Amino acid sequence: MTKRLSESEIDQIVTAQSGDDSAWEAPVRVQRTAPTAFSLPVELAARAAFLAQLHRTPSVEDWLRRVIQERVELEEAAFIGFKRSLAARAT
Repeated sequence: MTKRLSESEIDQIVTAQSGDDSAWEAPVRVQRTAPTAFSLPVELAARAAFLAQLHRTPSVEDWLRRVIQERVELEEAAFIGFKRSLAARAT
C-alpha cells in the first residue's frame, strides 16, 4: 500500500527536485477550447439585465461573467474543502 503524501511533503520533494531537469517529465501542452455559447430563457435574461443595471455594470454580459466567475470560485473552494475533510478523515 502506498503512503499518501501531505501537501507539505509534496512541496518539499518538488522544491528539492526543482533544479534537476532529469526529475521532470516532458512539459504538457494544453490548448484552450473554443468558448461555449449558451442561451437563457427570456425571463431569466430580463432578471439578469435588471440586476446588471442595478449594479451599474456596463453590460449584462459583463455582469453575468462576473457572477459566474464568483460562483465557480465558490464551488471550487467548497470542493477543495470537502476533499480536505475527506482526506483528514481517511488518515
